[in-house]
Amino acid sequence: MKKKYTAIVTFCLLCLSPVLSLSAGESIRIRDMAGRDITVPCNPEKIACIGPGALRLIVYLQAEDKVAGVEDMEKRNPRGRPYWMAARHKLENLPRIGPGGPAGINKKPDMEAILTVSPRVIFISYMDAALADEVQQTLGIPVAVLSYGAFATFDEAVYQALKIAGKVLHKEKRAHDVTEYIESLRADLKIRTGNIPADKKPGVYVGGIGHRGAHGIESTEVSYIPLQWTHSRNLAEQIKSRIGSHVFADKESLLRLNPDVIFIDGGGLALVTADFRKKPEYYQALRAFQNRRIYTLLPFNSYTTNIGTALADAYAIGKILYPEKFADLNPEAKADEIYTFLLGKPVYGELKKEYGSIGQTAPFLE
Repeated sequence: MKKKYTAIVTFCLLCLSPVLSLSAGESIRIRDMAGRDITVPCNPEKIACIGPGALRLIVYLQAEDKVAGVEDMEKRNPRGRPYWMAARHKLENLPRIGPGGPAGINKKPDMEAILTVSPRVIFISYMDAALADEVQQTLGIPVAVLSYGAFATFDEAVYQALKIAGKVLHKEKRAHDVTEYIESLRADLKIRTGNIPADKKPGVYVGGIGHRGAHGIESTEVSYIPLQWTHSRNLAEQIKSRIGSHVFADKESLLRLNPDVIFIDGGGLALVTADFRKKPEYYQALRAFQNRRIYTLLPFNSYTTNIGTALADAYAIGKILYPEKFADLNPEAKADEIYTFLLGKPVYGELKKEYGSIGQTAPFLE
């Protein structure tokens, strides 16, 4: 009787526990973000991550131990990517799986390099269905297409990408927790800034934003995530001659906008500093420069959106624009809280060495 009871309990536990009930050789069906229904091994022990943001999602899911190889770009140019800083000790000595980088988007990857690391599943971002099918058939390895949505913006499509990868990797709870955490911070920012009257909002401009390389003060974004999350008045929205979200505003346009506050993306700070030294009279004609209201931010657009950095920048912006609404908050401490949750490590200190304190007054004003 006791043996029979034990057998029944064991059977019930196996049914209730997805980890116990799925063997290493079992497969599951998923629909990826190219709309493809594919069969993948359940909880594969080795994976490859190709394309913008694919590896970042795996680090968010705390599954970097499964990564079998990394793209050359991840090793060659890790500047501004907190996920690499957090997981570097696990990733930097892995074999290469191709060049990576923006030039490889929706292109056939380095098949031979991928085969040498023998992944059970390939996660690849921004690839159309036909090419993904071709790569999968050629390699004989399931290819799951992921996406962050539109480039340089925050699109909730990234939650679907986390959900898909989480299901494959047995990280469903972690995917849910990451989504909930990001949404909780967005909700907090909305509570703090969502009801500020329009006449209390200064006119803001963000310059030095990277766009296929580093740029100076003319490079800006209409849909700049941290300004959107803090319900700020982004003056770039007034620029008429633009295609998409990114804009190269000429200096005359910037003079006409004459922002109350200017933020400089850390990735373009060196170029803005050099330009300021060449043409100080131009910058000194701007209200923000006259009032010394120029601040620097961490760059978050590196191989698509580093969500943790975008959130950290939003809190720094909120603290500067609406100090009474953020009186309880230290932006540097908040940045490390965000990085610790998403990446498992407080990597803000490394970014600070590279770009300076988040929200600091621009160094060239001193």
